[in-house]
Amino acid sequence: MKKFCVTIRKKFYLANNIHLVEKLRLDGAYIPSFNKNLFITRLKTKNFTLLGSAHSIKEINQKIRQKVDYLFISPIFKVTKKKDFLGMVRFNILSQKFNRNIVALGGINKDNLRMIKNTKNYSFASISYIKNIIK
Repeated sequence: MKKFCVTIRKKFYLANNIHLVEKLRLDGAYIPSFNKNLFITRLKTKNFTLLGSAHSIKEINQKIRQKVDYLFISPIFKVTKKKDFLGMVRFNILSQKFNRNIVALGGINKDNLRMIKNTKNYSFASISYIKNIIK
């Protein structure tokens, strides 16, 4: 997989297995919200990217302590897995308060995709929307 990514000039990130990321010399790692470990900051090198996700202010502060480069804040819109979601106003407040490379995530679909333009984000990501497109 790593060789393939190099061939097509794409980055290769692995989720939540820092030892394997280090061993394979990958481009970076995704650190989920439940991972509170701070030792990962020692991996921060010039060419290493950390992605992290958060669902609350407490988790956002944890990801900042972990020195993530890109912070996925979710869910911005209603999702089936959770009862609560941020909405655009609270998402924008968090984005401004923490002034990071914020990535909007959660509940993004064909109907609310245009609303993303009105958020203060670096980018956005979607899983279910993409799944629905390729069906």
